[in-house]
Amino acid sequence: MKLKRAIVTGGAGFIGSHMVDLLIKKNFHVTVIDNFIGGNKKNIKHHIKNKNFKFVKLDICKINNNKYNLFKNVDYVYHFAGISAILPSIEKPSKYMNVNIQGTVKVLEASRKAKVKKFVYAGSASCYGLNNSEIDEKTKISTEHPYALSKYLGENAVLHWGKVYNIPVNVIRIFNAYGTRVRTNEDYGSVFGVFFNQKIKNKPLTVVGDGKQERDFVYVTDVANAFYLASITKKNCNIYNVGTGSPQKIITLAKLIGGKINFVPIRRGETKKSKANVRKIKRELKWKPQVSFKEGIKKMMNEIYK
Repeated sequence: MKLKRAIVTGGAGFIGSHMVDLLIKKNFHVTVIDNFIGGNKKNIKHHIKNKNFKFVKLDICKINNNKYNLFKNVDYVYHFAGISAILPSIEKPSKYMNVNIQGTVKVLEASRKAKVKKFVYAGSASCYGLNNSEIDEKTKISTEHPYALSKYLGENAVLHWGKVYNIPVNVIRIFNAYGTRVRTNEDYGSVFGVFFNQKIKNKPLTVVGDGKQERDFVYVTDVANAFYLASITKKNCNIYNVGTGSPQKIITLAKLIGGKINFVPIRRGETKKSKANVRKIKRELKWKPQVSFKEGIKKMMNEIYK
């Protein structure tokens, strides 16, 4: 029986590496394209000796005619590669526009030439801006920083290629993904990255304001499953929110992680509540989150102290 073939760009990264795990488990041949700027070798080292796994160290912005053979006979492309975090995007906007938009176009063009069966793009719920109400896929777009803009314009390119070139595409707008392998070596970025970095270093957890802000945290393996379902469906040129619809308070997260807490002044532009409406993906793709918040944090704690 012929194996299905997939490419995961950014496959050594946080979400991308879990996508690789899922596909290998489902008996796919998987090629990872990553330049290790945001990814880490340790996230994929357990697959290196697998005959159904291939790693290519490559910057997506350097994908050209000479690299199109990597996409030959590929069924599905899962596009996670890009640069994230809000503050650096404000400092270096052109870099974000280049990688997250032009890099996406490079992957789209390779996928178009290869006539892939489905291209699934990792979008970001940051495109909704500072919205405190329940957010569905038709909620008004409000990009508040270059990172959000770059991800949204990348998403637009994907849908445009789907429309003009008839590439089957779908977009997943990810809310607050968390889980094992989340990056913990930065001072900005996801609250999980910051908290676990502080936890590892035995520092107090810095909670902004009163910690009653709510975020829609969704576990990383649930995110990967959403991408898989978005690839095998016949539905095309669709946008799907991926969250849980059950936001959690930041102070609850801090208490579950444990340790001393330092409260710091609230930051300008801080969203009070993030809540995803996930009825569309539940209805159309039969997806639903499997990992509870407490269970997810326990998995992360086990990884730190194993």
